[in-house]
Amino acid sequence: MKKLVLSAAVLALTAGLATAQTVRMGTEGAYPPYNFINDAGEVDGFEREVGDELCARAELTCEWVTNDWDSIIPNLVSGNYDTIIAGMSITAERDAVIDFTQNYFPPAASAYVGLSADADLSGVIAAQAATLQASHVAETGATLLEFPSPDETIAAVRNGEADAVLADKDFLAPIVAESGGELAFVGDDIQLGDGIGIGVRESDAELKGKLDAAIQSMKDDGTLNEMIKKWFGEESLVF
Repeated sequence: MKKLVLSAAVLALTAGLATAQTVRMGTEGAYPPYNFINDAGEVDGFEREVGDELCARAELTCEWVTNDWDSIIPNLVSGNYDTIIAGMSITAERDAVIDFTQNYFPPAASAYVGLSADADLSGVIAAQAATLQASHVAETGATLLEFPSPDETIAAVRNGEADAVLADKDFLAPIVAESGGELAFVGDDIQLGDGIGIGVRESDAELKGKLDAAIQSMKDDGTLNEMIKKWFGEESLVF
């Protein structure tokens, strides 16, 4: 019975999306500089700026909603918001459950960070649960230690629970820079995934089309590259 009620709610939600002007943008709010909560208690970061610009170009009114990473896809499917814009890489596994727009961020480098540059990458490696990095660690044969939030993965390295953490290099770089030499990159960068896209329900083709067109327009006029450089530095990979 619960499944029937849930299905009816999702169908009603998606049926009304074509006429609704408001789109709820779901994000984590805990993965700077992609997304975070600022001192005013508001969603901020690269993806807030990108999302607001996309909504303006697509003539949509956007509301921002935060959700823990480990349930971010189920809550999209359940209708608690209409998009996921949360540093989510496009993968075949995720694409089997939801749909993605074209990428708004190129395939980015992942990196290991430990207490020293010679940390044991065959030992215990921390990663945020349900991420590309967690899947990669599991495939390497190292012992995977998963955490719900990215901050917990860093804490695991600092307190000795893990030999290193694997995460997006763009997330790790400022943490390493501000650590005063406590943390260091280990080994070579790793390329994972097909870039970052906006997740939508598979039934929301119209919304996906609007967002795809808006992303393409931002690529065409250079706005997206400017935002990437603003938040990630002049040397960042761009379109």
